[in-house]
Amino acid sequence: MAAITLVSDLKPFKTMWKIRVKIIRLWKQYSAADGLTIEMVLIDYNGVKINASVKKDLVNQFDSFLSQGNSNILINFSLNPSCGSYQTTIHPYIIGFLSTTRVRSCDDLPDALTGFEPVNYRDILNSTLNTDYLVGKLSKYVIFLLIGVYISIVHITHRFVFADVIGQIVELTPIEVVSANGKETHKLTVELRNEKDERLPMVLWGNFATDVSDAIQGRGENAIICVLRFGKIKVWKGILPPVYYLLLKDELALAIVEAKPLALTTGVGDKNDFLVNTPRKTISVEQCIVMCTITAIESDMGWYYLSCKVCSKKVLNVPNDNIDEQGDEDEMGFHYYCVKCKVKNPRLMPRYKLHLVVLDNTGNSKFLLFDAIAMQILNRLCNELTGSNFEEVKWFISYYDC
Repeated sequence: MAAITLVSDLKPFKTMWKIRVKIIRLWKQYSAADGLTIEMVLIDYNGVKINASVKKDLVNQFDSFLSQGNSNILINFSLNPSCGSYQTTIHPYIIGFLSTTRVRSCDDLPDALTGFEPVNYRDILNSTLNTDYLVGKLSKYVIFLLIGVYISIVHITHRFVFADVIGQIVELTPIEVVSANGKETHKLTVELRNEKDERLPMVLWGNFATDVSDAIQGRGENAIICVLRFGKIKVWKGILPPVYYLLLKDELALAIVEAKPLALTTGVGDKNDFLVNTPRKTISVEQCIVMCTITAIESDMGWYYLSCKVCSKKVLNVPNDNIDEQGDEDEMGFHYYCVKCKVKNPRLMPRYKLHLVVLDNTGNSKFLLFDAIAMQILNRLCNELTGSNFEEVKWFISYYDC
């Protein structure tokens, strides 16, 4: 692969990609299942964003090379499907760092490239936004006081798709101490006003609530503009806040009102929210026979992989040591490595890895077929279709009518 690839063109069929991106958000998170990981939101020159993740085993290897706000060239990484109700971008894939991933410094991408995309209040209030791409209560945050009294709020916890909101704070309640998840925490309710004089309620929790309250107390005569980055929509008790109309387009004074009854919130945490609101399906794990029609092969995922001919294990793509000395337009050199045999450039054997889309009269599903089973369907060895050229390719031209 020669030149820089656009983030929008990334597909999982290979790992030897080369992209130039800016880290617009970086945080570390811990979970019992995954341990300590590094999570990032990356953006390329065209403003296309993608999430990236460094697993716990690789955190020490890459921690010192990654910093929020920096621009880097990333080489050789995996791409995995982005799915579920908690995503960070609308890109269909997530970048996964490998032990052979290279991080190079490069010229900074423009400062104006922030990825900030404020959503329309009406889209939130009318519930027209996809709920898999969410805007509200999170835990970690960063508050920046800029020119005048300008508050930029960022907060991240889980793997959500976030939305951005901007508005003037025109109403707030005094801070309350409420019980959430069995612990006492601070709660502050504010209302934002946009340029169309629409209002959007927002609930702040914990230190977030106290920090914003303190900033408001010291505002003087200035208006307060709140910029919420990477927030999620939260629907409490199945309802969304009401919309307020007929606001005068004037210098509306900040109003401090009495706290309203806790009608919109239940104190349910993100974990309980996931367990309560996520649809459940029964999955039976057993051997079965499926009669179906193969309707497609997912070409984005690739249709074969390269293995070591001796041990049959998948080989790694390892960028050459002199790659840092090559220009962006130079051919990117790499070699293959077998982890099990500990051999550089072993004898290679292509093997099938077919991602099939299948259909019957009840619905559709996806099946993954490895070499032995795939050969029973195609009646051809994988290397008969690839030939002697083992370069990973994108499209699979089948010799058979599926």
